[in-house]
Amino acid sequence: MKSLVVEDDFISRLVLQKMLLPYGPCDAAVNGKEAVQAFSFAIAEKHPYDLICMDIMMPEMNGIDALKIIQGKIAELGIKPENEPKIIMVTALDTPKEVIEAYYKGGCTYYLTKPINKSKIIKLLSEMELV
Repeated sequence: MKSLVVEDDFISRLVLQKMLLPYGPCDAAVNGKEAVQAFSFAIAEKHPYDLICMDIMMPEMNGIDALKIIQGKIAELGIKPENEPKIIMVTALDTPKEVIEAYYKGGCTYYLTKPINKSKIIKLLSEMELV
């Protein structure tokens, strides 16, 4: 499983990477702009991500905007649903507005609120059949 952690907070990014590294390579980005670039690069290199864990509130480009761009690129490239990366929005926000925007307008697979613990991540990975 190849994953991408998109998180502006260094400690949160590091913790999530350490949780995912036992399952395969794990890249990191510090904002939505870098996430879009990493996604595009991985596709161009023919080594796409299986999983993207992305924060919502980040500088330069937030997670919802990055999610919409990534979903647009998936559609544009004609990537089949079974080959799309699973996208988990990981955030401190849990108001209905953010959840609705992430799921229905952005197209994320799951939504988790912080703090994230290892058992939650492992359970989700198992549900998504990534491990």
